[in-house]
Amino acid sequence: MATTESVTDEKSFHVKEKPHCVKGDIETSTGEDTDEDVVLQNERDIATHVISVDDDPNLNPWTFRAFFIGIGLSAFGGSLGKAAQIYYFKPQTVLVSLMFLGIISYVIGLAMETFISRHGLLRYLNPGPFNKKENAFVIIMASAAANSALGTEVLAVQRLYYNIVPNTGSSIILLFSSQLLGYGIGGLMRGILLYPSKMLYPVVLPLLSMLDAFYHDGIKARRKLKVFYFVFTAIFIWEIFPEWIFPLLTGLSIFCLAAPNNATVSRVFGGSNGNEGLGLLSLCFDWQYISGGLNPMSIPLKAQLSSFIGYLLCIIVFVAVFYNNIWESQNFPFLSQLLFYENGTVYNQTLIMDSNYEVDPALVAAQGLPFYAGTWVVNLLTTNLSLGATFTHLLLWNKDDLRAAWTWINMDTLRSWRANFDWKFWKHSGKREVTANIGDLDPHYREMLKYPDAPNSWYFLTFVISFILGLVVIYKTDSTLPWWGFIIAVLLAVVSILFFTALYAITGISLSIQTLVQMIAGYLHKGKPMANMFFVLYSYNAVSQAMLLLSDLKIAQYAKLPPRAAFTAQIIGTLLGAVLNYELMDSIIDNQREILLSVQGTNIWSGQQPQAYNSQAIAWGGLAHELFSSGQRYQWVPLSYVIGLVVPLPFWIIHRYWPKLRMDYYYTPIICAYLGTLCVGINSSCLSYFAIAFLSQWWLRTRYPRWFKEYNYLVGAALDGGTQVMVFILSFAVQGAAGTSHLFPEWWGADQNGNYDHCLYL
Repeated sequence: MATTESVTDEKSFHVKEKPHCVKGDIETSTGEDTDEDVVLQNERDIATHVISVDDDPNLNPWTFRAFFIGIGLSAFGGSLGKAAQIYYFKPQTVLVSLMFLGIISYVIGLAMETFISRHGLLRYLNPGPFNKKENAFVIIMASAAANSALGTEVLAVQRLYYNIVPNTGSSIILLFSSQLLGYGIGGLMRGILLYPSKMLYPVVLPLLSMLDAFYHDGIKARRKLKVFYFVFTAIFIWEIFPEWIFPLLTGLSIFCLAAPNNATVSRVFGGSNGNEGLGLLSLCFDWQYISGGLNPMSIPLKAQLSSFIGYLLCIIVFVAVFYNNIWESQNFPFLSQLLFYENGTVYNQTLIMDSNYEVDPALVAAQGLPFYAGTWVVNLLTTNLSLGATFTHLLLWNKDDLRAAWTWINMDTLRSWRANFDWKFWKHSGKREVTANIGDLDPHYREMLKYPDAPNSWYFLTFVISFILGLVVIYKTDSTLPWWGFIIAVLLAVVSILFFTALYAITGISLSIQTLVQMIAGYLHKGKPMANMFFVLYSYNAVSQAMLLLSDLKIAQYAKLPPRAAFTAQIIGTLLGAVLNYELMDSIIDNQREILLSVQGTNIWSGQQPQAYNSQAIAWGGLAHELFSSGQRYQWVPLSYVIGLVVPLPFWIIHRYWPKLRMDYYYTPIICAYLGTLCVGINSSCLSYFAIAFLSQWWLRTRYPRWFKEYNYLVGAALDGGTQVMVFILSFAVQGAAGTSHLFPEWWGADQNGNYDHCLYL
């Protein structure tokens, strides 16, 4: 059985969608179901009942207004967005999220529609009502630009720490090739990872629910819009309190208040500040942190249950590792991502580098090998467990969904491709063959068939050009990465995109392969931190970009934005964002070099992010053999990847022989990933997150299915949108994004000199 929520055979669906309810499952409602009260059971139900399937082909996204707003927001997002680019060099990070872009683009479009004349030259800025497809076009373009260009981190580290300054042309080509490589690979997998109903992409559902509310007419639509505005306004005002006036609301723990001087209480129950503790039983009233990574109202119940199991196990494992002093954990902070000497002081990585910024074994011997905090080792170990488990889990439970990725590898298919190959890609009509059983197609995809496709040749050309440019630029930028290392990185990206994007599309939870590829690069290119960074750039970053491409293309499919418009928006946004990233990075490093190289920086500029990235490259690129090889201190970290390949097997065997135990209900990769989830950041939000998740995806969905269908994702969008707009404002107004922070005066609810939850500051 495939790993989807009460999955039914898609062949039972015909062109006319009929809601249904499978009786007897633990998720179904009680009593008699009507057309309105049906419980949404699987991905196809959600995609057709929550998001409108209707399409108006007369809506035109190809307007000057759409390009004008899209390019403007691309410049805005590419300049201010997280790691892209000004705030990559500031102590305060500003997040320009998808929901934020959706709301801002809607407001700008509505304002242009209302206040700009439709006569003369101004008619190009206001050709008529701002429509849903224009809005989707703008969101996709701005999202591509606002996404982090990892290549700028590599270039920044080269200039700051290795005194290597590639010329402007090579630098921009590096950014283009690294950003578009994943686009090309992901685009070629659209038939597997995008078109089917099973590939739901839950994270985009609140955004699409919001767009439906904005652009639909009728009494029901107006009622939904009122609910959106009410929730948006309420959370917008509320967020002033936990974010500034009353930060104790970030993590309210009765245990911390009862025992404010107990170190164990702080480690286990504290969690309102970064790296404070596990946040067990803390209550969080700040939606910024509750929904900081994932909106709990959008992730399917099966994924939520698996993550909850992993979360509980994580608390047990972390406490056991620390208090049993495994890996000498008690010598170091409970939660930390740094390297340490054995006595607990921070490891000075510059003391093991020679004049060429490569790791010198003699200097390593003099300094001694570094240590990680025990909880960080657990995170590395469980991350590899989850990556290995992903391959086996999907091959066991979702083989039919992924089969097309390898069944084409036969001589008949290759001969057919050769016979039909046409190098004149710009003349491709984009017409798609429609299968005889059209009712089997995803209803949203079925509506998209009327539009010319962005053919595979476009994505293949994007891949080939990016590959060739990348192969050239690794030598032009003194990367120290050899050609064969580049090819291995790309092959890793191809395999990883298939499996990890499939998991992300089904569950909404993404797994990062960064530590795995850093480890592989460390073994392949021993003692070469620079090669490690470039290896990661063309493997991990390619996977991230493919996920972004496919997620945005799913937005286009749900919004019925023609494929060629979506392709154009993504390419323009990506290229514009890359150029802006480079120009801003170049200017900032030229003018603020000394500050960026200092440990503390200032309240305006900080080199903390390039410092951390360089440290990771040194640790993995220079010390992987010494730390992770067989017989070494952390040998179980790489071995856990092999163990992870076996983890799903017991679940599959048990389900095969005892199906009533419902072992098919668990995602083993997610359980493994969440075994290390509390290793970093603010953890006080976990209990509130899971409480809201189960309230939404189980109680509301099964007890009040009509409300769930109409309002669940819309309320989630309003909560995200109102929070992100207020957080953006506060970032500049009081939290230091404009240069100077203005903390709220200290009082019991705002302990500015310790932990907000009043646990002991360790």
